[in-house]
Amino acid sequence: MTLPIERARSRKPITWLTILGIVLLPAAVGGILVAALQNPTERLDTMTAAIVNLDEPVTINDQYTPLGRQLASGLVEGSDELDSNLTWVISNEDDAAEGLADGSYQAVITIPAEFSAAATSSGQAISDGGGTAEQATIEVTTPDDGLVADDLITQQIASVATSTMGTMLSEATMENVLVGFTTIGDQIGEAATGARELATGARSAADGAAALPEGATQLADGASQLGTGASELAGGLGTIASGTRGAADGASTLGSGLTSGAAALEADGLVPAALFTAADGAQTATARVNSGVTGLDAQLKTLLASCDADTTPEFCRELALASGTATALVGPAGQAAQVAAGTASGLVAFNTEASAMLTSQLRTAGDGALSLADGLYRLADGTDQSAAGANSLSTGAVALSDGATALSDGATELASGVDKLATGTGDLAGGLKTASESLPSFDDQESSSLASVIADPVSSNSSMNTIFGPTAIPLLAAVVLWFGGLASFIVMRAHTARTLTSRRSSAGLALRAFAPAAAIGAGQGVLVALIVQFVASYDAAAWWAFAGTAVLAGVAFAAVNQALVALFGGIGRWVSALIGVVAVATGLISTVPGWLASIGQALPTAPAFTGLIAANGSALASLVVWGVLSLIATTLIVTVRRSTSTKAVLAGA
Repeated sequence: MTLPIERARSRKPITWLTILGIVLLPAAVGGILVAALQNPTERLDTMTAAIVNLDEPVTINDQYTPLGRQLASGLVEGSDELDSNLTWVISNEDDAAEGLADGSYQAVITIPAEFSAAATSSGQAISDGGGTAEQATIEVTTPDDGLVADDLITQQIASVATSTMGTMLSEATMENVLVGFTTIGDQIGEAATGARELATGARSAADGAAALPEGATQLADGASQLGTGASELAGGLGTIASGTRGAADGASTLGSGLTSGAAALEADGLVPAALFTAADGAQTATARVNSGVTGLDAQLKTLLASCDADTTPEFCRELALASGTATALVGPAGQAAQVAAGTASGLVAFNTEASAMLTSQLRTAGDGALSLADGLYRLADGTDQSAAGANSLSTGAVALSDGATALSDGATELASGVDKLATGTGDLAGGLKTASESLPSFDDQESSSLASVIADPVSSNSSMNTIFGPTAIPLLAAVVLWFGGLASFIVMRAHTARTLTSRRSSAGLALRAFAPAAAIGAGQGVLVALIVQFVASYDAAAWWAFAGTAVLAGVAFAAVNQALVALFGGIGRWVSALIGVVAVATGLISTVPGWLASIGQALPTAPAFTGLIAANGSALASLVVWGVLSLIATTLIVTVRRSTSTKAVLAGA
């Protein structure tokens, strides 16, 4: 059955079969495209990818670490959040290359030999306190003749897998770092406790050293008195030598007394036992202080060398200050130890020599006194010898007094140095305590939680699981409806061939040609909406809005294509095809050039695309405006076509 619609560039009539073909064309094209492109991730199991694991596992802290094998396992298992996964095959280099060449594999993931070593290099560098960290990489290979989106799918899956493994390794590394903070803080706390104990010992040593000057002063006074007595003794002996020889009994008594005194001096010594005790205590205390300060200085330098100034700058500054204080104390502590040791040894030597000397002299005097009893003639000689010995004793006593005075001065300096040592050690203990308290401390649960956040501080709650966004269907629908309008005026005329002779108005002629195309466009919109609903399963409200916009777009596109063909003829169809191509190009991605995007926004397909995404008044109004303006343009063109020249009429005749 033929219809009263004129076919373009042909006298053959249009049938209902022709109309049905035009109506079904956008539906068929749109259905094929939507079915092919909608939710491709649900059919990932139709793609096959090979995994070539060349990784050589490493051993860290006696733990076998095959990270390449773990990555391959993660790729094969896929993500629980995805409906499907690629079909993975564990392969080798030769098989993978053959599979890419013959099309058996759409992608090959190659894990290199140094993957485990590189992936763990950062953690090893932190653990060893040095070394070079490397980034682990994998290689994704696709065939040269692969399909457009295959690369994107395989790259995305490999990226997610490597990102997950990188986060896992970062968590382990950060957890070790945080635990290290706690360990360092504990060690510095122990060092602070030791420094406090050292300060207490140094304070006791200072108190003991403060007692030395008084004892040395008393020794100097006693030695001075001894010198005076010895001098007087020498004078007395001279008097005895010139006196009567009848003092034999007295000389005998004197000799016995001097002999007894020599024995007592030899047994007890000249220096009091308490002074020896104080000197030995000072020597022991200063030696321990010197050893403790030296060890503490070395320990602090070791800690300072391992301190990370980028991670804990405040702690490192406190530690450096404490180390400087300890270093400054090493010199005074050593000097104090030397002074105390010299004092103790000098006191022993003095006691030995002075006691021996005094004992010898007293015995000599005793012998002289006894010799005096033996004979008056020998008394003068013995007394002279005793007088000479007494003079020597006086000289020795004066020297002893001077040495004791020097000992007093040295003991005063020792007390002052040890006091400074105690003060400095106390400051060191305080600084170490401050440093220990300034370091953060985490338990195992806190370290694990904080490490997971630091390793992956930002996440996305995006639910997109397809490479095509929600605007793919509206774009395809708008484009196929546009080409459906173009198809109508590839088959039909934009206005009747009898325009010049018809008695109808120009508007009537334009509307008569537009009416069947509008009906076809509306039918195309309904069919496209039905097919989209079958694939996308919109809810009722969304589908009715989509269907209404599709019907309006089909009618408006018929009007625009009619105007293009009426104005430009065959060139108008070419322009219409370009409009469809620009609509596709500007609707696929946002990175098109600005001038092309501006052209796309000015086309009649733009409001249709916007309205099919989400129906809104401005988009529908724009489609109506495009349709009305196109009908007005077609009417004006028909009006122009209804006038001609005599020459043209004669030529037609």
